[in-house]
Amino acid sequence: MAGLATPRPAEPPAAAQCGGFDIAVAFSGGLDSTALLHATARTASGLRVLALHVNHGLQAQSDAWEQHCREQAAVLGVGLASRRLSGRPGPGESVEAWARAGRHAALQAMTVQAGADLLLLAHHRRDQAETWLLQSMRGAGLAGLAAMPSAQWRDGVCWARPWLQQSRQTIEAYAHEHGLRWIEDPSNADARFARNALRQHWAAFEGAEVGLVQSAQWAQQALQLASEVAEADLRQVATADALDLTAWAHLSPARASNALRAWLSQQLRQVPATLVQRLLTEAKPDAALRWPAPDGWLEAYRGMLRWVPEAEPVEGEDRTIDLSRPGRYPQRDWGGAWCVTAASAGGVPAQCLRASRQHRRRGGEQFQRGPRTVARALKKAYQSAALPASQRQGPLLSWGEQLVYAPGLGLDARVVAMPGEPRCLIEWQADPDLLQGEGRDEPVE
Repeated sequence: MAGLATPRPAEPPAAAQCGGFDIAVAFSGGLDSTALLHATARTASGLRVLALHVNHGLQAQSDAWEQHCREQAAVLGVGLASRRLSGRPGPGESVEAWARAGRHAALQAMTVQAGADLLLLAHHRRDQAETWLLQSMRGAGLAGLAAMPSAQWRDGVCWARPWLQQSRQTIEAYAHEHGLRWIEDPSNADARFARNALRQHWAAFEGAEVGLVQSAQWAQQALQLASEVAEADLRQVATADALDLTAWAHLSPARASNALRAWLSQQLRQVPATLVQRLLTEAKPDAALRWPAPDGWLEAYRGMLRWVPEAEPVEGEDRTIDLSRPGRYPQRDWGGAWCVTAASAGGVPAQCLRASRQHRRRGGEQFQRGPRTVARALKKAYQSAALPASQRQGPLLSWGEQLVYAPGLGLDARVVAMPGEPRCLIEWQADPDLLQGEGRDEPVE
């Protein structure tokens, strides 16, 4: 069993850091990680080993478990670094997902800080089989069914799982043979968590464990093949920032779906399955549509599909401003400018712009889009127009209590209908250069 510890990769990426420790081992104090740390310490001759413990702070015994890990690391003659997670899962957030995300981030940070480029994790064959089953029950695609890779690089650190082919019985026998002491986490018996519930009935799957792991390996190969095909297809149907919908439409349905998901994964932090399905149905070469996406939206225009990131909101000062004469009025703190032109018909009476007030949204504003419509909440008007948040940026313009202009929506129909001469057309134009101190605050006529 001692020979199962994984050696350091011979050729790490250029970004891998050196110095400090050579190997880091994720160490919860449970059976599996205790056995892995022991085996690594025994076989890593001449290499510096560091145990990494993440204190989730979710159990009353969390601090006692951390102390246990310190003592065991000292017994094995290896160093130990620990990090306690801050905060708690938000309303409706999965405790498992919160803990996993926090744990992964902490392990990565501690490994990099220690100067190591190899992080060992103690997942074994049953863990892999459980992951495959859970992912299949969630309707996962190839990426989910591929379960856990035996090794993968993440920002200069190789996350390796040397025991994915080892049974839990073998690991347990090793721990007993060497008289190891480990922690039993009572939360592992909590059937509210899907993996725990599955483990309570694992006897029904025991005989299929090897086959389930084999299925995960086939899925890993299929995932690699799909990645290679997508890479070749994207060279033909995508540019640096866009997907050519005409060229993409000539791919077979399976390759089109594969290429789309690969392209989206390059643009978005996550790719919702519902978004993929909508795009497969609606993204045609002649489409001029938008779809909400994480941190922005996707836009099809003139045969190209692009991801448009959502701009950071910019809010300047509320103040009175005279916009009654044609010209361009830069507003550096708002990152844009008012553009006013004379109008022979339509537009807004200049009297409404002489002592108008630009201001941020406070809530409760009413906006009327057309002469035959009713005024409604500005928020509802934006939602009805399906405008992304980035197109709502900029100040509102009011005259007294009357809303005159809303970015993205234009002039309120009530001020257009007001009598008065002369009249002006007004538009808010975003100008990011103004945020860098360029431009002038006085009107340019």
